[in-house]
Amino acid sequence: MILIRQKAENQFLPDMETNESVIVYGLKKDPLRMKIVQNTGSDRVIDLLRSKFHAGCQLDVVTASFSIFAFYAMLHELESLLKCRILLPSAITSLSLLGSESDRAARNRLQNKWIAKQLLQWIQSKSQVKFTPSSVPQGAFVVRDGNSEPLQALLGSLAFSTDGLGLTPSNPLNLIQASETTDEAKLLSKWFDDQWTNFAEDPSVNMELIGVLQSFATHRDPFCIYSLILYNIFRDHEDGLNEEHIVKSATGIHNTVVWTKLYRFQRDGVVGAIDKLNRFGGCIIADSVGLGKTFEALAIIKYHELRNDRVLVLCPKRLRDNWTLYKANDRRNILESDRFNYDVLNHTDLSRDGGLSGDIDLSMLIGGITIW
Repeated sequence: MILIRQKAENQFLPDMETNESVIVYGLKKDPLRMKIVQNTGSDRVIDLLRSKFHAGCQLDVVTASFSIFAFYAMLHELESLLKCRILLPSAITSLSLLGSESDRAARNRLQNKWIAKQLLQWIQSKSQVKFTPSSVPQGAFVVRDGNSEPLQALLGSLAFSTDGLGLTPSNPLNLIQASETTDEAKLLSKWFDDQWTNFAEDPSVNMELIGVLQSFATHRDPFCIYSLILYNIFRDHEDGLNEEHIVKSATGIHNTVVWTKLYRFQRDGVVGAIDKLNRFGGCIIADSVGLGKTFEALAIIKYHELRNDRVLVLCPKRLRDNWTLYKANDRRNILESDRFNYDVLNHTDLSRDGGLSGDIDLSMLIGGITIW
């Protein structure tokens, strides 16, 4: 909420500890008539800022968040600045440097590393950053000319973020006001100067911010990224795959030849696959070549056969013999004693309603568990 009242002296006294700001001014005959910015369509914060920016001007910012995507949207204008003073909350984790949910499309462009590097260079060469010990309840922007004379000021429910600039949708209840006269801009600029003087620089927090940006800009090898993805997917499932809970020993699966031939990592894969079949009705085994996907699939098949499920294997025609071998009374079948009883069809049989595929009449086939 912003309260505006009249007094003999020109003052601007926002309370950094609350959500209220008080503008006290001395224009008794000409009260402040600040414009309300809708921050949508052609009436956006970013449009107002761009209209006042020129080479050699200055910018002051008070913001609760600082998005690299907001920086990227104004990169050309910000690089032309003489200098920029930024007042941020000291909790770096609250800055939403990688944006919000509405910035997902921007994150998916995979430009974070390059943008972070540009932002890092800009902060070190063009800006001065101070931090408040408390939160920042509302934002403010002040654009000044090369002589530090204020040209435009904005304040209210805005931040240095894509929604704060009007690039992505924001809360329709946000109230943003913009100065329309030089006197109004001077009042807000004086308030910023007072706040800037009140807060000392904090090198430790500044280094923390620089460190976070450097981590964004650092090259990550593909394996590291892959490992992080796997960690974040499975970190909450360390104890989730309880083998006895998922694979019922009463079926006798642990006594089968195929199960005893599996390595530990293959058994983990089988347990995970059975769990996903139970929960989602499907699963993909995507191990690399030579890690035993066929035997893992055979163990899954045997588990379901022991539960009296019907199993159908679909494979390319040239691989049909590979799968029928494990059903046959054949010396090459090392799993012969497991007595597999699944059906095997070719992929091309999917487009047929009748006829024979091997010794199977397609018109009489009954569905069940399908292995591709």
